[in-house]
Amino acid sequence: MELMSRRNRNRLLVPEARQGMNMFKADVMRQEGYAVNPARPDDVKYEVAKSLGVPLQEGDNGNLSTEDAGRVGGAIGGSMVREMIRLAQQRLAQREGE
Repeated sequence: MELMSRRNRNRLLVPEARQGMNMFKADVMRQEGYAVNPARPDDVKYEVAKSLGVPLQEGDNGNLSTEDAGRVGGAIGGSMVREMIRLAQQRLAQREGE
């Protein structure tokens, strides 16, 4: 049986934006109360997983259910989307006030 490697499907359309997105993720997750190492913002997923009771660990997580992986990613991505919407609404309100 041949095992297929998983490819990261989270590709940015503008690869140069990765550093900015990582900084944004770190800021948002810090606001959510998580300890974030700015040098390794992706590591916040382990803290989020722990808070949700999801057994995520570094390395192989082949035994992790899709549901559990989605809970971790959803908590992070959902927080980021909420913050993006808040920022957009704030900017629109500022434009209307000009």
